[in-house]
Amino acid sequence: MLLNTVGKLIKKVISKRLQFQTASNNFIHPSQLEGLKFKSTSDAGVALTHIICSSWVKNLSISTLAFNISQFFPSLNHQILTLILKKAGFDNYIINFFANYLIGRKINYFWNNFTSPMFDVNVGVGQGSALSPILSALYLLPFLYIIENHLQNLKIPISIISFVNNRLFISQSKLLHISNCHFFCSYNVITNLLEKFGLIVKHLKTEVFYFNRSQDTFNPPSLNLSSIGENILQPKNTWKYLGFIFNRKLSFHQHVDFYSNKVMSIVKYMKILSNSNQGINPTQKRLLYRSCIFSIALYGFQL
Repeated sequence: MLLNTVGKLIKKVISKRLQFQTASNNFIHPSQLEGLKFKSTSDAGVALTHIICSSWVKNLSISTLAFNISQFFPSLNHQILTLILKKAGFDNYIINFFANYLIGRKINYFWNNFTSPMFDVNVGVGQGSALSPILSALYLLPFLYIIENHLQNLKIPISIISFVNNRLFISQSKLLHISNCHFFCSYNVITNLLEKFGLIVKHLKTEVFYFNRSQDTFNPPSLNLSSIGENILQPKNTWKYLGFIFNRKLSFHQHVDFYSNKVMSIVKYMKILSNSNQGINPTQKRLLYRSCIFSIALYGFQL
């Protein structure tokens, strides 16, 4: 128990030191919206909403291509991560810590009365660990700069938003078929580059979505990725990204309806916990309301 407590304290100290060094040196790529300074999903949502509104002012259409990295935290390569820390110029205290922290790790599994033998764990970081957000941000740092240079060399005007294992391509153009051409090339480049970093795209979760504020009938085209071995992506009327429910006109009606209904259901279930004669007291009810209801009802209000 004492070793676990000390280990957690060491992780917090290392995590804070990593955050301080990366923030003070402006080391993190500007498109990375996680891992530092308590960044949340709202940052990514606000950034996307701002890009959409700014593009509409310029009479441009906005297209997005969202995709996830499969088994992200368990797939991070230790040797690449240590090399990134060295190239980034971190002090030897941090580099030596991770050189020992990430090697010689073993794991076994328990299921009822069954206990598996020990297996070597040569890749990955602990999902949910205090170190995981900053380590994942550092791991993807060279990848983002490389993909940015590739797209610039290919003259593909694509913006990127990165949030942990979620990636978002944003295209601003007057013609949707041009955006689809940009998506096709970008997706092909990024999937090949991710494989070199030991990461794989979860293709079944790849989605394309188009924003449009015109009052006319809007029939967006599909995105055909079959020639590079992927699916034909059919755009939907709504799109859920990081818990935010977008529609084409950015009105957030579906988002408000979804979370309002969710809140009302929770309020009804809260009655089960107490009544006028027994159960939790008013102070506890207030704490429960502010903790569980407010956070859900106000999720995404910044957007």
